Amino acid sequence: MSNIKYLLLRRVTQIGILVLYFGANAWGWNILAGTFGSSVLFGVIPLADPYTTLQVLATGFVLGTDVLLGALIITLFYFVVGGRAFCSWVCPINMVTDLANWLRRKLNLDKEEVNYRFIKRKARYWIMVLGLIVSAVVGIAAFEVLSPITIMQRGIIFGFGAGIAVIIAIFLFDLFGVKNGWCGHLCPLGASYSLIGKASLIRVKHDHEACTACMKCKVVCPENQVLHMIDKKSISVTDGECTNCGRCVDVCDDDALKFSIRSFGKK
Repeated sequence: MSNIKYLLLRRVTQIGILVLYFGANAWGWNILAGTFGSSVLFGVIPLADPYTTLQVLATGFVLGTDVLLGALIITLFYFVVGGRAFCSWVCPINMVTDLANWLRRKLNLDKEEVNYRFIKRKARYWIMVLGLIVSAVVGIAAFEVLSPITIMQRGIIFGFGAGIAVIIAIFLFDLFGVKNGWCGHLCPLGASYSLIGKASLIRVKHDHEACTACMKCKVVCPENQVLHMIDKKSISVTDGECTNCGRCVDVCDDDALKFSIRSFGKK
């Protein structure tokens, strides 16, 4: 069980959040109500996704101070725990893409190089900017209309309709197309949280002396380019693309990877 500790914690967190949203709608629970874009915790504390907030601001709509405060709270929270921790610990789509990437490994699709690099990782940053521009032009939060996160949340609460096709498309895209294709290459929320997380405090740290270069960590890591230090030097993962999912820590039999507080001292 030790090699899936963080994986289990993530699944409990992701499913638990969905249960709280469902309970708020179905039974009037007052713990977490709203959507992933804008929520209220315990009926008092506002929470708002920073990118969703920027889209709404781009439309020219004047937001209340509670929403702006909610966006600030979320930004500060992920600044501490790691910006893209949202992607691996909260976002429900992560469960879909993780399943696709697990099947890729089981079917040896990566080894057979069925991994078309027709989409660059920077594409999501362009999509993020495009989403703000389109929002300003059409007057609505553009990405929220098509967001698979919103579609999945609504489907779980109210039942899936035609929107299930979007979830299936992402699954097939990650399975047969690009490894970690949606989360790592296209999702604008991932791009925004990556920017937030560039200077986050909680990081995975590598101990070069303990490492035996088994490379298990790189096999399971959804953003394995961030593990460039493996078998080379003892430093923390400082790339904002890291999702702080903990899978590399789980599978490391050498205890060479662990979470720690980032040092901002001289390298």
